[in-house]
Amino acid sequence: MNNLTNQGRTALVYGGSRGIGAAIVKRLAEDGYDVAFTYVSRPDAAGALVDEVAALGGNALAILADSTDASSIEHAATAAHARFGAIDAVVVNAGIYKAGQVGEVSISDLDQMLAVNVRGVFLSIQASVPLLKDGGRVVTIGSNVVNGVGSPGSSVYQLTKAAVAAMVKGLALDLAPRRITVNNVQPGPTKTDITSGFLEYLIERSPQKRVADPSEIAGAVAYFLRDDAAYVTGASLTIDGGFTL
Repeated sequence: MNNLTNQGRTALVYGGSRGIGAAIVKRLAEDGYDVAFTYVSRPDAAGALVDEVAALGGNALAILADSTDASSIEHAATAAHARFGAIDAVVVNAGIYKAGQVGEVSISDLDQMLAVNVRGVFLSIQASVPLLKDGGRVVTIGSNVVNGVGSPGSSVYQLTKAAVAAMVKGLALDLAPRRITVNNVQPGPTKTDITSGFLEYLIERSPQKRVADPSEIAGAVAYFLRDDAAYVTGASLTIDGGFTL
């Protein structure tokens, strides 16, 4: 059932059709938001998510948008605004991971991870800011690898997520005069398509002997959107069950 407090509010989720992104879309819809979200490769999953939100009594809009393309990113923001009006919250979840030790990473993989995980995050926020209400919220999805990796092959991914954690601090100051908060959620191992092939390994390494459910990450995002989180900005919250302690 939709939260009456949030009815009439709008959220835009970049990278929302699967995994953590889909869990965020569903949680925000349950909390009463009209939710626009982007997808890039799975129109079937995007359509199914729109139907699932409708079944919850909510409204969702799926927008095809490539996070490496500035014009595509801008289109997503304007499409969300055209459908639902001024935006209350923006969540930037779009990201990619390609493993490789320093001698193995191709220039193409390096450029793609930087384009999506850093440039795309900044451009998504930049495109959305003019359409955000004063007092609105911005949340990025980073990673617990900022605190430590523990195994080789993730240096590029780690640097992109460290860039996001640093970026939110500067953006928080830029947007503070409008009382727009900017915060970062850093998930640890989570049950998604990406981790499906090595869940047992991750579970064994985890202090809690489990991985997160995507809904737990969505819950952290929902916290940053609450009225009583209005004084929290420039922060990074790690959710990894003690994985990087």
